[in-house]
Amino acid sequence: MTTEKIDTQAINTIRTLSMDAVEKAHSGHPGAPMALAPVAYQLWQQELRYDPATPNWPDRDRFILSNGHASMLLYSLLHLAGVKRVKDAKVLDVPAVSLEDIRNFRQLDSATPGHPEYHWTTGVETTTGPLGAGVSNSVGMAIASKWLGAHFNKPGFDLFTHDVYALCGDGDMMEGVASEAASLAGHLKLPNLCWIYDSNHISIDGSTDLAFTEDVGRRFEGYGWRVLKVTDANDLDALSKAYKSFKDERGKPTLIIVNSFIGFGSPKKQGSASAHGEPLGADEIKATKKAYGWPEDAQFLVPDGVQQRFQERLGARGKGLREAWDKSLADYRKQHPELARELDALLKRELPEGWDKELPVFPADAKGMATRESGGKVLNALAKNYPWLVGGSADLNPSTKTYISASTSMKPGEYSGRNIHFGVREHAMGSVVNGLNLSHVRGYGATFLIFSDYERPAMRLSSLMEIPSIHIFTHDSIGLGEDGPTHQPVEQLMSLRAVPGNIVLRPGDANEVTEAWRYIAQQQHHPVVLVLSRQPVPTLDRTKFAPASGVAKGAYTLLDAEGGKPDVILIGTGTEVALVVEAAEKLKAEGVKARVVSMPSWELFEQQPQEYQDSVLPPDVKARVSVEKGAAFGWERWVGHTGSVIGMRSFGASAPIKALQQKFGFTVENVVKEAQATIAKAKKH
Repeated sequence: MTTEKIDTQAINTIRTLSMDAVEKAHSGHPGAPMALAPVAYQLWQQELRYDPATPNWPDRDRFILSNGHASMLLYSLLHLAGVKRVKDAKVLDVPAVSLEDIRNFRQLDSATPGHPEYHWTTGVETTTGPLGAGVSNSVGMAIASKWLGAHFNKPGFDLFTHDVYALCGDGDMMEGVASEAASLAGHLKLPNLCWIYDSNHISIDGSTDLAFTEDVGRRFEGYGWRVLKVTDANDLDALSKAYKSFKDERGKPTLIIVNSFIGFGSPKKQGSASAHGEPLGADEIKATKKAYGWPEDAQFLVPDGVQQRFQERLGARGKGLREAWDKSLADYRKQHPELARELDALLKRELPEGWDKELPVFPADAKGMATRESGGKVLNALAKNYPWLVGGSADLNPSTKTYISASTSMKPGEYSGRNIHFGVREHAMGSVVNGLNLSHVRGYGATFLIFSDYERPAMRLSSLMEIPSIHIFTHDSIGLGEDGPTHQPVEQLMSLRAVPGNIVLRPGDANEVTEAWRYIAQQQHHPVVLVLSRQPVPTLDRTKFAPASGVAKGAYTLLDAEGGKPDVILIGTGTEVALVVEAAEKLKAEGVKARVVSMPSWELFEQQPQEYQDSVLPPDVKARVSVEKGAAFGWERWVGHTGSVIGMRSFGASAPIKALQQKFGFTVENVVKEAQATIAKAKKH
């Protein structure tokens, strides 16, 4: 069989596997895989630095299917390329995607879910599905590749040189997050980033002319990208020239616009909206296979020679590159042992030796400081001994205090700095941070808590992927004062607690901030949301109060009542911890025994044994008051039906903070009043 014929057969195998899997599942998106099979095939076979036998090779090129609804394209590639499964960082001698997995497309617990999911299927570099997310992650991966190279590469040792490819569609281009990310990538002049845009002019509603008529190429040129065009997705030579041209361009990111026909080859559905998101139907599949010169009744057919073809090109090239990299790394260990140890720790998501040796202990101070201030101090202390902690803010470093002062800023063409200026691009920031963490660089992003609404989709995906992204939010409550309700977060804190797997930490003083960062640094599989204040809070005297190390358990008894069982338990978070401490002292003067509980994290407290939870919140103490400058909703689970919740039940207002505290009940007097009322109520029950 000629080279041209085997390549055509391989491409049609991708198409027919995709068609058959969607038909068997009675759901899915066959049209895009049918159109993009040659685009992806030629990239994998001609250019991709990827070893199917070692898919966790650190310097592999990244391939992201951003239009994740076309998941069968990726699953077919993984199967035909013979990609091995990785579990617990070990490569197993079993396929990442078997033919049986493809037959079980979209079925429970299969390796082929409806959209590609990171850590679920080997070879999936990031979870995609929400359009725009994948291409935005790719920017973080490209930044990570350049930063890793700047940090680890030495003369004669180019350990990190990989490129990042993202295949995307019209929907990605319409989503705002992709525009934000593309703008940042163009500004940074990332030369190792290539987006391949499938311009097929079809969306769910029909023709994209209904809503999307802009000149995408000119937009990207305005961002500072190089734009190439391939007028026919089936033209393998033109695709190869475009890919090689990207490899030759080392001064800016590249967008390759490829014109395709969705549902290519389908006599009745090619170029139609119906080919996008529904099975073709048995009769149309037969007709399409006939058009391909394929056995019409064959299902899930992989002809002899197709998988071998992948091994001859992608497999052989990838193996050679990976083996050369392994040899280089072995020599690198001898010449640069300290950096090699750092690299090992980074790849295992472990911490360097002595990472916490400079974490500060803050002296007691009645005046104290804002937790954003102490947060900045702790971040910088941690960064001294945590070299791959990299991040920045959405144009808010002076406010969020998240600039690493011992390092420099990342600039166009200069990627060694650990500070990324994300600009006012919160959604892209979250996605880029995820891309950094997917590449094992410990990324963080920072903005005001109110703007978590912009970042939320990326935060949700970090939790879904179980990656340790760090999301820092300051200006955490109505404590902003005069900025008013547009900037005062009310519902945000509680909504972030609702995300499965998300760890939310709202520390109550400077030493709780230190312990929060101690916990954050050690995470390998969970994102953490760190919520900090604008206004100062007292630094508690830990000779009189319990150690701040209790933060690691989510909640702890900060100050216990004297003389046995407490009459009431006062629970506070963040800036309200100091308030409940004052209220407890007032109650003590009135002869009421009050226990003070600091609860910086619901999620961590829920993970503790029931015995510990009961020791902090004894079930037989029914009188409980929670105090938090956020939505009151949800606190009932901790205070019970006899308890009292002091929280926000409306938006805030524009006024000095003292006036706001008075208006909304965040005063010592009101906490004392609610405590007395709940004690009386508890006695009746």
